[in-house]
Amino acid sequence: MPVTDTDLLREHGLRVTAPRLAVLDALGGRAHLDADAVLREVRTTLPNVSVQAVYDVLHALADAGLLRRIEPAGHPARYERRTGDNHHHVVCRGCGALDDVDCAVGHAPCLTPSSTSGFAVESAEVTFWGLCPTCRSAA
Repeated sequence: MPVTDTDLLREHGLRVTAPRLAVLDALGGRAHLDADAVLREVRTTLPNVSVQAVYDVLHALADAGLLRRIEPAGHPARYERRTGDNHHHVVCRGCGALDDVDCAVGHAPCLTPSSTSGFAVESAEVTFWGLCPTCRSAA
């Protein structure tokens, strides 16, 4: 039997609420949405949900590990449901498009820094910057 969003919330010790389910649903088939885009999606099913409620849900779900928050420099935070792996992102300097980049296959060199300063490294966030195909063809 597939795990539902209700199950996921309960497994992570969170109450099941309509705004939490709506946020998870909004990000279910779409990745890398900013909070405003999540709000627009959520309001298609919960028209009276407040901006603060959506922000609170995004923070609670990210803190619980159900969402990943991505903050490319100079861009608003974006959210995705792809968690639990060590993937990275590529961001277009022209239009801000963002996409996933899987970590190296096999040994993950991104988790072997030249120095850890005594830290126990758990993950790495790498952001590749460039121009997407649309912006390159327009240039």
